[in-house]
Amino acid sequence: MLVKIYDKEIEYEIDYRNIKYPRLEFKTGKLLLVLPRNYKDERKLIEKYKDWIYRKSLIIEEAKKKAKKKKIEKRSEEELKNIIEKLTKKFSKKLGVNINKIYFRRLKSKWGSCSNKGNLSFNILLKYLPYDLIKYVVFHEIVHLKERRHNKKFWEIISKEFKDYEKKEKDLLIYWFSIQELERQD
Repeated sequence: MLVKIYDKEIEYEIDYRNIKYPRLEFKTGKLLLVLPRNYKDERKLIEKYKDWIYRKSLIIEEAKKKAKKKKIEKRSEEELKNIIEKLTKKFSKKLGVNINKIYFRRLKSKWGSCSNKGNLSFNILLKYLPYDLIKYVVFHEIVHLKERRHNKKFWEIISKEFKDYEKKEKDLLIYWFSIQELERQD
């Protein structure tokens, strides 16, 4: 589906789920409306958040342009696993947290995740990233063992280790599109 916001035509999809509140996501570069099953008028939701949608679409457009210029690393999944295992030991010790298990899988829209049980999952596509971004993703996920949400305290912990975390977040978005293009070519 398409919606016009200011000067842009923005494509979106709807996913109805068993949830209480609607939310908007732009994780893969396309707007996704995640709506409760009984939600009737998505146009009102789009209208309410049109400025946010518009800003996000501009950020993604810019990231896609920059993605063409990024250098993709070539390392094996085994090399990636070794890097991540070393980093998880270092950072879990530094933050005083315990990791239950580490999983490596292909995630659709994220670089990593952290479960309430202390399990960390890492996207195998991290193998294409520069070392400093892998290091950042690992630290980010381990911080979730201390602070579940992306709140002020979470970003304070992140900023102690990575003063340039905002730049790293932007780079991760750019690399996401760069790697998606690489994956389409394979």
